[in-house]
Amino acid sequence: MLFTSYKFYGFVILLVALYYVLPKKAKWPLLLLGSYVFYYFAGWKFLFYILAVTVITYVSGLLISRNKARAEARIAEMKALDKAGKASSDDKKTAAGSSKTLDVGKEKRKHYKESQKKARRRIMGIGITLALLILAVVKYTNFTIYNINGILSAFHAPKRINFLTIALPMGISFYTFQAVGYVIDVYRDRHEAQKNFFKYALFVSFFPQLVQGPISRYGDLSKELFTPHAFSGRVVGRGLERVIWGYFKKLVIADRIFPAVNTMIDTPENYKGMFVFCVMMFYALELYADFTGGIDITIGIAEMLGIPVKENFERPFFSKNIAEYWRRWHITMGTWFTDYIFYPISVSGPMLKLGKWSRNHLPEHAGKRLPVYVASFVVWFTTGIWHGASWNFIVWGLGNFVVIMFSQELEPLYAKFHKKVNTDGSTAYKCFQVGRTILLMSALRLFDCYRDVPLTFKMFGTMFTTWNWNLLRGNALLGLGIGRADYIILALGTLLMFIVSMFGRSGSVRDKLEKKLPMPLRWGLFTILLLIILVFGAYGLGYDASQFIYNQF
Repeated sequence: MLFTSYKFYGFVILLVALYYVLPKKAKWPLLLLGSYVFYYFAGWKFLFYILAVTVITYVSGLLISRNKARAEARIAEMKALDKAGKASSDDKKTAAGSSKTLDVGKEKRKHYKESQKKARRRIMGIGITLALLILAVVKYTNFTIYNINGILSAFHAPKRINFLTIALPMGISFYTFQAVGYVIDVYRDRHEAQKNFFKYALFVSFFPQLVQGPISRYGDLSKELFTPHAFSGRVVGRGLERVIWGYFKKLVIADRIFPAVNTMIDTPENYKGMFVFCVMMFYALELYADFTGGIDITIGIAEMLGIPVKENFERPFFSKNIAEYWRRWHITMGTWFTDYIFYPISVSGPMLKLGKWSRNHLPEHAGKRLPVYVASFVVWFTTGIWHGASWNFIVWGLGNFVVIMFSQELEPLYAKFHKKVNTDGSTAYKCFQVGRTILLMSALRLFDCYRDVPLTFKMFGTMFTTWNWNLLRGNALLGLGIGRADYIILALGTLLMFIVSMFGRSGSVRDKLEKKLPMPLRWGLFTILLLIILVFGAYGLGYDASQFIYNQF
């Protein structure tokens, strides 16, 4: 059931209507039922995967929570017994003996506490391993076979391993990471384990974010997810505004430019030189409009139900460097990798030993930075392979790591340059930084486009070896599956996105419109936007919108 299908429109309208009609106790069960119905239409067999991840992480969280409760009760009991033993002493000698007993009791409590913490860590480790194992089997089995066959081929082995037919369940990377984060947070005492299995199942399967995120935290989402919300025309209206804006970006911009990008990628031998630059820029526009449009739809639907969901983007193409870009792009994914991979690795025993060794054996700067770069390398490798089970995604992830690492190492030179040239506050230099970031990120995204590492490097090189930039003055771009009218619509749509982003720098655009415009005029604007989608959206008779790009992850 795609976000862009009539079936989905009807599903959402019916669900929102029932949500506000049903009594309070039936609201969250309705959301659970609706989420599983939504997932059923993605493929009924996939229900087993999401149910398995839900059961594993639910039981893990419950066992961790119960162990902690038992341990705290036992420690309190041990303390009480030690105090009772001290109070019953009759003379100084006995009291001195009791003090020794109390010291022994303190050591026992400490040992018991540590043993129970290790037990909880084992439970967490088993639960996370089992959940990630499901993800690994369905997503990385054939990638592993591919690499094994490559090794066998290198050694001229006669046999090869056959690939398996495994369908990738929709959104499995998103809901698995969300569930794993829940278990870790229970272990870290950030919140109590959810005792109601069905409520926890709703947290994992909440349907708007199943397609492409965001990756929510239990402590954030659960506060409103299980709370029955009364109908509010303002809340539903604001959510609908966000949904309409999302569909505008998806249907008018992303799906309209999709044929041109696809044409150039499918036959790369025919589209070299300046066409590769066009792929870079067109795909950057497509991906941004597609992904942010989908997130707008997700957040808008949740908002129509009175449930706030974390923002996932903050005008990333206004970033002045790649590190800033990743703080603004797919925010919930970035914070997930930081909190659950980067920080744990940074404070782990092996990393602390590496830090101590590097400070003693390497130059001062390198000694301090090495542990940070090792942890960052792991994060970016994981980020790459999370996006897709192929080497192009891994190289893409590591490419981000290399650029960020070099940028950080060159910061002293940048500081000297800025001081000498005096670029502080310069609008022109800020525009240069933004343009540089867009070009760097778009160039790295070529690995996503061509899906082949050697081919990507080859095509990137043709921008400098195949000099056909003169074709931009002709009709070459009209042979990519879209015409002049399409380019005009794309230009105007992109300009509108830019204007909205500019207005959004100092706060929500919807809040500003709500304060400055009366409701009839505001809804008139969104009605016009809806008509633009209906008239200029890239769809038609028998049209089935291309799936959101991040569905594959």
